[in-house]
Amino acid sequence: MRTNRRALAAATLFSAVALGLPAAAMADSKKKDEASVAAAVEAFRVAMHNSDTAAFEKLCSDALSYGHSAGKIETKAEVIAAAASRKSVWKTITFSDVTNKVVGDEAISRFMLTGQTESNGKTNDIKIGVLMVWREEKDQWKLLARQAFKM
Repeated sequence: MRTNRRALAAATLFSAVALGLPAAAMADSKKKDEASVAAAVEAFRVAMHNSDTAAFEKLCSDALSYGHSAGKIETKAEVIAAAASRKSVWKTITFSDVTNKVVGDEAISRFMLTGQTESNGKTNDIKIGVLMVWREEKDQWKLLARQAFKM
């Protein structure tokens, strides 16, 4: 069987289209996944601002490891109990420079958190970096791990 340039070009074009379509579909899927992670991060910010224990229940994995910038580590139950106590409340809270990267059933979010808390009648300015690890559980992003660090 003889191969000419026309047959070779057609085979190359067919291969590119066949391989390119799934890649394009995967890229669209990844963008949608990253958008859904971004929505989960924003929902978490709102839950923090509102001390919304029901939202934390939905957003956090039962296996949550929640690290504070001062070194304290909390479980899901402890995070929810702290929010419910309202001993410290967010007056303002902003997440900036947010990046999200989906890797299979997990996602990594990084951002700068700035805001003000009120605790025992005292206002505290907060500026920390945050790393969050999300895991897809039953078609929903759940926070698996969070670590804050001082800036």
